[in-house]
Amino acid sequence: MKYIFVAGAPGSKWSSVVKNIYYSDSIDRSDYSDERTYYHDASGEMQLMHLGAYFDPGMEFGTMLDNMYSYSKKDLEKEFDRPFSSTGIRIIKSHVFANNINFLKEHWPECPIVLVHRSDDSCLGWWVKCGHFNITYPDYSSYYQNLKVMANKIKQQNQGITDAMWYYKHKGLKEVYTNLDLCNVLAIKWPNNEYSQNYLNNDVKVAVI
Repeated sequence: MKYIFVAGAPGSKWSSVVKNIYYSDSIDRSDYSDERTYYHDASGEMQLMHLGAYFDPGMEFGTMLDNMYSYSKKDLEKEFDRPFSSTGIRIIKSHVFANNINFLKEHWPECPIVLVHRSDDSCLGWWVKCGHFNITYPDYSSYYQNLKVMANKIKQQNQGITDAMWYYKHKGLKEVYTNLDLCNVLAIKWPNNEYSQNYLNNDVKVAVI
C-alpha cells in the first residue's frame, strides 16, 4: 500500500492518533518540517500535536479535495505526493475525507482508511481549546471561516464518519483501542515506547476500513 488515509473532524483528536503512529519506521516522514508543526497545551502541558502535511480546502495542500470527484486518480495522487520526497507509507490526512469514504475505497481499495470520531460538541470544544482560529498550522481560516461554519462542518464530517462506520461494520471495519492495535491492523512497525495512546482513555473512537 502507498497511503494510509485518515479522516476526522476538527477537534476529534485525530492529530494525536496520527502522531502516535507517525514515528513508525514504516512511515514516510519527509512531509515533516518545523513550519508544519503546532504546539498546544489543551491537555495541561505544552505538546507537539500537529505535525506533517494536512490536506484540506484552504490549507497548504488539498485545496481541491472538497470536489474530489472532479479529479482523476493521477491528479489526486500528484497532490497527495507533493509534500513527500522519501520512501515508505504516506499518511494523508484530511477532514473532508469524512464525506468521501466510498470514493477513497473505490479508487484506492488496497489503502486503509483510519476513521476518528468524537461527539460534535466534544470536537468543537476541543478545537476551540486547542487554539481555534489562532492555530498556526494548519490554517482553518479560509474554508471554516467562523465558529458557526466550523460547527456545521464538524457535524457534517462526523455524520460522514458515522455513516461509514455503520456501512462498513460487516464489510471489514475493525475497531481499535490503542495505537499499537492500530499499527497491527495497518501492518506497520510499532513506534518507540514513548508513543503510546489508549483511545478509550482519550475519549476517541478509532476504526479502520
